[in-house]
Amino acid sequence: MKALLAHIRAHAWRQPQAIAIGDDLGELCYLELDLAIDRTAAMLEAGRVGLLLANGCHWAVADLALAARGALCVPLPEFFTDAQLGHVIRDADLDLIVTDDPLRAQGLVGGETLPPVQLAGHEVWLFRRASTGGAGAPLRTAKVTYTSGTTGQPKGVCLAAEAIGATAVGLCQAVGAGPQDRALSLLPLATLLENIGGLYAPLYAGARAQVPALATCGMDGSSGLNGAALFAALGHYAPTTLILVPQLLKALVGGATAGLAGLGSLRFAAVGGAPVSPALLAQARALGIPAYEGYGLSEAVSVVCLNLPEADRPGSAGRPLPHANLSFSSAGEVQVQAPGFLGYLGTTTQPPGIWPTGDLGHLDAEGFLHLDGRCKSAFATAFGRNLAPEWVEGELTSHPDIAQAAVFGEGRPFNTAVLVPRPATSQAACERAVRAVNTRLPDYAQVGAWVLAAEPFTPGNGLAGPAGTPRREAVHRHYRRQIDRLYPGDPQHVAV
Repeated sequence: MKALLAHIRAHAWRQPQAIAIGDDLGELCYLELDLAIDRTAAMLEAGRVGLLLANGCHWAVADLALAARGALCVPLPEFFTDAQLGHVIRDADLDLIVTDDPLRAQGLVGGETLPPVQLAGHEVWLFRRASTGGAGAPLRTAKVTYTSGTTGQPKGVCLAAEAIGATAVGLCQAVGAGPQDRALSLLPLATLLENIGGLYAPLYAGARAQVPALATCGMDGSSGLNGAALFAALGHYAPTTLILVPQLLKALVGGATAGLAGLGSLRFAAVGGAPVSPALLAQARALGIPAYEGYGLSEAVSVVCLNLPEADRPGSAGRPLPHANLSFSSAGEVQVQAPGFLGYLGTTTQPPGIWPTGDLGHLDAEGFLHLDGRCKSAFATAFGRNLAPEWVEGELTSHPDIAQAAVFGEGRPFNTAVLVPRPATSQAACERAVRAVNTRLPDYAQVGAWVLAAEPFTPGNGLAGPAGTPRREAVHRHYRRQIDRLYPGDPQHVAV
């Protein structure tokens, strides 16, 4: 991070009037950004600071200011539920929250709302919170990024500043970023991938990081999308680089097929967060969309592998970037050298230098990583949200009308379930039950459609284990046709 901040200052001297960051309300040149970082660092006097902010220049300045003053930064994703955010605030023992949503913050933190202050053209509020003496973060922790919650309680991944900076530099060099580039953030800056790839990498290169509110780019929550608004934003901001999840790539393919304009400036789009269908990549390439699949995880400080124009193998996750080293266990689990991962917040266990990813994979003869599935059951949706099906299944079966459930959604735009109702429960009652359960779940974990099982899952029919736990692979095989029909027109392959 020291190198990034030094580069921003150097750009402020060499190209002071060049635009550094911009959003729907305005822009900051490199000289203005450098000055704003210093002013904001003096304002944010706290040890542990949470950012509950929409995408925008204010998010970028606050984040960089915390890095400049060496404070611990905890991004608070807006797509988390209030229960999840409350857990993060307590778990991280935040003493200051910076927000542009004071009503939500007040409900989470309590206390009196102070008058707003101006930050990069936005009104923000500062909520101070008394420390409760929570768990200490490991030494050298600069940022705690919380997973999207494969279960109900997200875990805080503690990361070192130098490793975050190394990933940004590695990405910048890999994609050949330069001052002529214009990045556009279509994912929340609170996610590590967008934070590093959509903000830090372009600023390191002296390029323009465009970080408008996601709503103006057609995003609604973490899983909703307005294609017309998305293409209008693309036309307005004319990005040369994008970071996409598979569902966003699918939207670009659909819009380009329909003749929508806005992609002519694009030279590189990295796609990650979930498995990408080779068929979808082929469709994109045929339409002139330069989409390249990558792979990474928070514990490895985001991006590990990436296909590039000069080193591309569709169907793979790409070759490891220079800052990343891979190995494999005897069982074929992908392992990543992760010196920047300092441990999970609240635990005293020192993480191993080689981190087991939970993914099965192999390198081909030319060094491209191919992913062969998950060691465990957690999956990533097409919007890049990690999810453990056991969590959603537990919520479903806690309803009195649902006896058993198996949830699927790997690489898909929404989750589906195969449901076994309680005796004498009607289909309409099941529909009401699913709606009721969805109100308790964040949008990325909700069940968008479901199949009514023909019979209970039992050891006798092979759909459950000896203890009655559903065998997801068997349930999926048995109901595959019905599940696939719930995704009309989706080229993604359902993986379990």
